[in-house]
Amino acid sequence: MNSVWTLGDWLQYLFSFIFVIGLLLALLWTLRKLQGGSSLLGKNTHRMQTLETLSVGARQKIMLIRVDDREILIGVSAQQMSVLAPWPDAASPEKTTP
Repeated sequence: MNSVWTLGDWLQYLFSFIFVIGLLLALLWTLRKLQGGSSLLGKNTHRMQTLETLSVGARQKIMLIRVDDREILIGVSAQQMSVLAPWPDAASPEKTTP
């Protein structure tokens, strides 16, 4: 049995491969957008965001979160969450006493 691949066969397989890869990339992009908490239209309605996380032990970490316009530093362990300190706003100047 003699099977000869023509240019048309190669192009059909190439375009099929590109189409499948494009569908996978579009699916991954959609899942990443949904996982990040933002909607597909780009409107972010969440009031709370995690800005930074630092692991300080096996089951302990420190998190900097933003709620509305306030930033708060919290400690998280396996049993509880504790407010460590409110983070000073970057927009408001710190008060200094002479």
